[in-house]
Amino acid sequence: MEFETVIGLEVHAQLLTATKIFCGCASAFGDAPNTHGCPVCLGLPGSLPVLNRKAVEMAIRMGLAIGCSIANKSIFARKNYFYPDLPKGYQISQYDLPLCEHGAISIEAGGAVRDIGITRIHLEEDAGKLVHDQDVDSLFDVNRCGTPLIEIVSEPEMRGPAEAYAYLTSIKQLLEYLSICDCNMEEGSLRCDANVSIRPKGQQRLGTRTELKNMNTFRGVEKAIEYEVGRQKEVIESGGAVIQQTFLWDAQNNQTVPMRSKEDAHDYRYFPDPDLVPLIVEDAWIASLKESLPELPEEKRRRFKSAFGLTAYMAEVLTSDQAVARYFEETLSQCNDEKLAANWVMGEILRLQKEKNAAVDKLHITPKRLGKLLNLISDNTLSANAAKKIFDLVEQSDKDPEALVEELGLRQISDTQALDAVVREIIEKSPAEVARFKAGDGKLMSFFIGQAMKATQGKGNPKEINKLILSYLQQ
Repeated sequence: MEFETVIGLEVHAQLLTATKIFCGCASAFGDAPNTHGCPVCLGLPGSLPVLNRKAVEMAIRMGLAIGCSIANKSIFARKNYFYPDLPKGYQISQYDLPLCEHGAISIEAGGAVRDIGITRIHLEEDAGKLVHDQDVDSLFDVNRCGTPLIEIVSEPEMRGPAEAYAYLTSIKQLLEYLSICDCNMEEGSLRCDANVSIRPKGQQRLGTRTELKNMNTFRGVEKAIEYEVGRQKEVIESGGAVIQQTFLWDAQNNQTVPMRSKEDAHDYRYFPDPDLVPLIVEDAWIASLKESLPELPEEKRRRFKSAFGLTAYMAEVLTSDQAVARYFEETLSQCNDEKLAANWVMGEILRLQKEKNAAVDKLHITPKRLGKLLNLISDNTLSANAAKKIFDLVEQSDKDPEALVEELGLRQISDTQALDAVVREIIEKSPAEVARFKAGDGKLMSFFIGQAMKATQGKGNPKEINKLILSYLQQ
């Protein structure tokens, strides 16, 4: 039997607010345990939550970026369940009246571009954190309680692990461009749950879904979905039935592990939070937030292609990270050769960033320095090989490229008269090679160029040398 995979993703993104969603405690990662807590975080009797306006603005900005309709009225609800990291016994979230609904995100996978529908984006608070490896008992840290989240819920429209990966990449790009989440999966600021089912090809009715949790990389999501699809196929083909339940992804053993039976909405006993009034968002507020949206990835890709003449691939690579896109544009303020700048940023800068595991704005080879280096190539002061040497030395020494060129004597020789004398001497000393070249041995061209570069200690301009050699050999 041929099966079709059906995937829906729930992405939780921690918002970059200074304080928590319903109180004034700091929303910060990495501080000492239990240093950011209060009666509201713990849900103590008599404590009252107060909504963080910045969190609302960030959620609306995300909704606008993907074409959602923004509700003028939305309601916070209590999602009731017991877990040791949830001191109140409920989580404040949104249920039947969310803030944002009915958007779409464009993805490209397998050479095809299509839109994935967004069911909703709603605001909620995060739970606390359990620490399992510091004591015989699990320890509870209140710091994360009440951290503002948006939950982005997709329609079940992805048809394979590769589409899920592309979808998550697009979500991450948007969150970073909007500056509303740092998207650090290792710190838990971006988390993803996947709902996975399969059905016979051509069947419209959805199969029984399972939920996958505990995936902390995009590749991990891809692998977990691939494994779960295979597991469900084996169950059905052996005559069994898929059971609705939640699985954890065991990355060490590359397999899913059953966690609990999957809850439905009614299991959480949602009801409106009696301590929070309805959230009213006026049209004027929505309009002002829409006006303040930055240039988003797709818009930037279009501009890079039209304004700079870049290929679709170049534009895709250079806009995949907002910091890289900014670095490229700042380089162009020093250098007018868009293609040259694009190739160096895509090649050398991304290589260096990967080697040093550092953000591009932390490199010693700043956009200004790279622009100056590229100008030295354009005006024939440096050969491409010498430029790569200078590039690495700028990063190592934190010096400007012009200073290093003079210090190391790497200025390229482009003076035609000086190079002519060198080439003429090589031709005169190599009569046998000249004869063989004229007899049809074209490979000897590299011999003559090598001799000339050796004679100029690698400083000769290869283009000029090539022209001069051809001129002599064709006489």
